[in-house]
Amino acid sequence: MSDPSCQGRRMTTQTQEPTAPSRARQMLNKVPEVTAYFWLIKVMATTIGETAADYLNDNLGLGLTVTTGVMSVLLVIALVAQFRCRRYVPAVYWVTVVLISVVGTLITDNLTDNLGVSLWVTTTVFAVALVAVFALWHRQERTLSIHSIVTTRREAFYWLAILVTFALGTAAGDLTAEQLNLGYAPSVGLFAAAIAVVALAHYRFGLSAVTAFWVAYVLTRPLGASMGDLLSQARADGGLGLGTFVTSGVFLAAILGLVTYLTVTRRDATEARRPGAVEAP
Repeated sequence: MSDPSCQGRRMTTQTQEPTAPSRARQMLNKVPEVTAYFWLIKVMATTIGETAADYLNDNLGLGLTVTTGVMSVLLVIALVAQFRCRRYVPAVYWVTVVLISVVGTLITDNLTDNLGVSLWVTTTVFAVALVAVFALWHRQERTLSIHSIVTTRREAFYWLAILVTFALGTAAGDLTAEQLNLGYAPSVGLFAAAIAVVALAHYRFGLSAVTAFWVAYVLTRPLGASMGDLLSQARADGGLGLGTFVTSGVFLAAILGLVTYLTVTRRDATEARRPGAVEAP
């Protein structure tokens, strides 16, 4: 029997279409609580975004264009399923995040590798695009809080912002790697330290939760990519030599285990907030 939380949104037998406020009341928050589980799965998803894209493109020889097309179709299917849900469903949500991670990576790769757009340009363009998405989102909804993803329009803004953060994180991470010429392990340390600075600024110096969340969200993309490269690339190139297939498989298995746990326990569900849970922006 299918999960009723991921069926159509109409809950009433009346023929009249519910008003916008009533539709909003019928939807619980569509995203998870920001806990250690959230950040752990998110970093692993970004790692898969890097390694899975490389595996499909290079190892299987699909090429950027075919890989982008296939993954984009899968992402659209996942988004349709996510939008049909009335509440946060861990499996649907995190499948969507993994796929949007891969597609966000491929967007930047297509611009730089296929079209020859410089990383300076792509980083700048995606940064401006993200600011524009946030500005429009806030103008329409008067909030950027992920605690209030309870309408279709807010969810559309949310996923658009997520896609742009992945594309921006890919471009900024590649640009940093080229300019600083760091190894894989130092890159992991650099971006982990940057996230720690953001956390410190939030908890000790009053940086707003919204700003801290989204800056950290962008930074986890190059962090995850650097981790993926460190694990998958050859030892001669500074990696651990696991390969993209093994790295992707290990992280997918870890995500599957955590998502299964969260599905059973609902420990990250915002509609049943636990005492002491971290307040999301």
